Amino acid sequence: MAKRVFFSFHYKDVIDFRANVVRNHWLTKPDREICGYYDASIWESAQKQGDIALKRLINAGLEQTSNTCVLIGSETHLRPWVRYELLKSFKRGNHIFGVHINSIKSKDGTTRVNGPSPLEYVGVSFSDSGLTATLWEKKNNKWIEYDKIDGLASYRTEVAVPQQYRGQGYNLGRFYTVYDWIADNGFNTFAKWVT
Repeated sequence: MAKRVFFSFHYKDVIDFRANVVRNHWLTKPDREICGYYDASIWESAQKQGDIALKRLINAGLEQTSNTCVLIGSETHLRPWVRYELLKSFKRGNHIFGVHINSIKSKDGTTRVNGPSPLEYVGVSFSDSGLTATLWEKKNNKWIEYDKIDGLASYRTEVAVPQQYRGQGYNLGRFYTVYDWIADNGFNTFAKWVT
């Protein structure tokens, strides 16, 4: 059965066409089951709304999803809403994976060097007991607590995290895989990336 995937991306990559190549590749296949996903993105309806309205849209978009795919362009790692989507996805337990999209030709036929992974700019630390997690983001080469989800950076975990992660912090890139749409044949293998 196809899974619901939330796509996180920098809106500029939609304008350049790259994000839509990934999000809409199912259109060229016989049905969505073969692709293995349904797109649960919300940005077409977001437009220019306030922070509270955007958070509500993102939170509603994440409902009923089990995967979050961050489409990585040149500046995706800098986007505050991408960081919110990734950390909210982590907190709710979604499987997260990244896909570099700069290797896809833009509408003007050009490609770019891969941009930095946003998963390297958001992170989590765990208490010594393993019962509390604290969310972090990297700004100006410095890790700071991320309190933009429910106004708190720290939250109680449902179960204690394994011993090897306790008392330490990690960027999310440690836990999740990043692919390249072209080099890793995303058109044919995307369904395998979705768990």
